[in-house]
Amino acid sequence: METIEYKALVNYGPEGFRLETREVAGISDDEILLKVCGCGICAADTKMYNGVFYLPAPVAIGHEFYGSVAAMGAGAAKRTGLSEGDFIAVEQIIPCGECRFCKGGQYWMCERHAIHGFVSGFGEGGMAEYVVLGKQSIVYKLPINAPDPIWSLVEPLGCAIHAVSRAGIEPEDTVVLAGLGPIGLLMLQVIMQRKPRLVIALDTYENRLNMGVKFGADLVLNPASEDVVARVKDLTGGYGCDRYIHCSGNENAVAQGLSMLRRLGTYVEFSVFAKPATADWTIVGDGKELNIFGSHLSPYTYPDAIDFIGNGSLDARSVISHVFSLEEYEQAFKTAAKRDECLRVVLVP
Repeated sequence: METIEYKALVNYGPEGFRLETREVAGISDDEILLKVCGCGICAADTKMYNGVFYLPAPVAIGHEFYGSVAAMGAGAAKRTGLSEGDFIAVEQIIPCGECRFCKGGQYWMCERHAIHGFVSGFGEGGMAEYVVLGKQSIVYKLPINAPDPIWSLVEPLGCAIHAVSRAGIEPEDTVVLAGLGPIGLLMLQVIMQRKPRLVIALDTYENRLNMGVKFGADLVLNPASEDVVARVKDLTGGYGCDRYIHCSGNENAVAQGLSMLRRLGTYVEFSVFAKPATADWTIVGDGKELNIFGSHLSPYTYPDAIDFIGNGSLDARSVISHVFSLEEYEQAFKTAAKRDECLRVVLVP
């Protein structure tokens, strides 16, 4: 293989992001060279871009990506059954395969916890023209023959499916979803497929509340303009909701959820917080005996996410509001920060 020069958006921590030229001279028997076709900008990416938190650097950023196989070693071809030219989606985590979690089938909680776009040296991210995928990268073939930005949503949709499954929604339930960002809107559509009795969606941005109506929520409420806890209790005979799923990243929505849940209710947390989130744990234990679940990444959900997008059983395309070239990354990140104007922003190399 001839040496390939390519552009990558690299996170240098406090020094900021830089678009720089890298090169790959070859790949090993177990590696895949992926030509990236698109990568979404996640809320965690924007927090790093804006200096809210830092990770070990430098590393090419981005974990919501898909692309086509440009080259691969014989071992990789045998292991995956892929061919050059196939389009694939890549799970964000790169499990070690050796820790107790990996060996127990809980690979998404791998103790090493290397994630594409977050680990310098290996696990490089998808905001680049090319990415080298090692033996431990988890890949899935996509049912397409040409690029389409919609497939950058496989990762966030997989996360949405996992979070909703953690809630254990039943047909008689009243479900409250807090946060109608891109993943929240995908969660909403997955929730609607479970057909609960009542679905209430919360957000503080009008454009996102409108999308909540579009995607089928029975009621959308703005916590900034009304007492949503009182409203939910009023709608449930004073008891409160059965399930509360939080994906807004707003620390205040934690106490909000604990307050509006009924006794023996279920709380699911899916957020990356910019500030510490506190809670009255007496409510969780002695007060209501709540079920509290975390939700992390997208274990075993990529096949369903790929099917949902491929067969159109949910509207993923409407979640993408902007597409920029890799060279336009500064404008892309500034746009992604404007929550009142945009949803998911995708970078296309």
